[in-house]
Amino acid sequence: MLTLLGRPMGKSCDGVNRRSFLQVGALGLGAGAFTLADVNRAEAARASMGLSTSRHKSVINIFLGGGPPHQDMFDLKPDAPAEIRGEFKPIATNVPGIQIGETFPQIAARMDKCVVIRSLVGAAGGHDGIQCLSGWHPSSLSVLGGRPSLGSVAAKLQGPTDPSIPPFVGLADNTQHRPWSDPGTSGFLGPSYRPFKPDGQGLANLTLRGINTKHLGDRRQLLASIDNMKRDIDAGGQIAGMDNLTERALGVLTSSRLVDALDLSKESDKVRARYGDGKPYQFQYDGSPTVNEHILMARRLVEAGVRVVTLSYGRWDSHGQNFNLVRDHGGKLDQALGALIDDLEIRGMLQDVAVVVWGEFGRTPRINKDAGRDHWPQVAGALMFGGTMRTGQVIGSTNRLGEYAKDRPVEFGEVIATLYHSMGLDPMTTTVLDPTGRPQHLIAQSPMRELV
Repeated sequence: MLTLLGRPMGKSCDGVNRRSFLQVGALGLGAGAFTLADVNRAEAARASMGLSTSRHKSVINIFLGGGPPHQDMFDLKPDAPAEIRGEFKPIATNVPGIQIGETFPQIAARMDKCVVIRSLVGAAGGHDGIQCLSGWHPSSLSVLGGRPSLGSVAAKLQGPTDPSIPPFVGLADNTQHRPWSDPGTSGFLGPSYRPFKPDGQGLANLTLRGINTKHLGDRRQLLASIDNMKRDIDAGGQIAGMDNLTERALGVLTSSRLVDALDLSKESDKVRARYGDGKPYQFQYDGSPTVNEHILMARRLVEAGVRVVTLSYGRWDSHGQNFNLVRDHGGKLDQALGALIDDLEIRGMLQDVAVVVWGEFGRTPRINKDAGRDHWPQVAGALMFGGTMRTGQVIGSTNRLGEYAKDRPVEFGEVIATLYHSMGLDPMTTTVLDPTGRPQHLIAQSPMRELV
């Protein structure tokens, strides 16, 4: 696959020394590995049946790996005892009657364009993003390979908007605790519908020689290395042995549109400053860094034609120093999300791009002896904006101590069903075939009635 050698990453959680690669495509030239060719074949088959896609809708799924503390972000409990309410104060938003945490002033100023969910229930309790990526319990259809994520379903049913742009992209940096950088699996749909990973690990049979990830802004060096790579493949006779659809898949690797979308030097200094870079990275440990630039890159990718972008932001497993972590992570995330909302609106894309920000579960109401909060699968929260949703509202509530859902419990699958609806897929009637030939519904729940 086409990779760019990057910085050493040290040891991962399995103790193996690894290097980071920037892969402009998670594609190999071996049999069965050139997965975008399979996607292109599927798209060609759809075209032969007279099927077409409408103006594309997109989803950006921002996973807060580790379990963000709902009562310190968007569901503050100012009337609870001190050992419950913590250090943060609520602030007013631009929607009368709605308050959120003080570390999110940018979101507060744009609350009319957002939705806060305070009653997310049904968390399986594992430290992974499976429910946030698919809407299903991790064990569902595990004997068949598991349920596919939303991005894989979109790749299967809607295909690419352009032959040179993959429909599903995962931006998450590799993490030592690997489930926190899971971009979403293809499950029983098979490897053809896996996400395209611009930054990942794997076989390096197509390497941009001499390019470090820090040098991506050097356009001439990048293009020269791509040209050299093309000549190497052609000299080896590999292109002659490819069929047309596989050659198209190779075109994705060297697509100027894709390279441009991944090249943040194309953005003005003013835009990049509005998003920030999320540095210095703090509280990362075995999780994701706070890469604000991934949120900007997600906007560039959906603008280029990607249907679903997933990314993992920060490491929210705050068993200790919870309030310092939220000040750091929350402030940086607030900056990037405020910039994203403005960017999408200015570009006329806000109605076409649905964004969800959430984690695998919430955190304990009671603060522990290390100024932290522990795991709390009983209830969690989420933030949404964009797409076809009716915004400027809060859905659900928790009791006075933030222990459980008091009003309108919302399941993970309802959120995913709403995202499917925003993309133009009817989750109530649309099915995909599993390996046994049996039709499977995209999700078990209906879209949220408050939003559609």
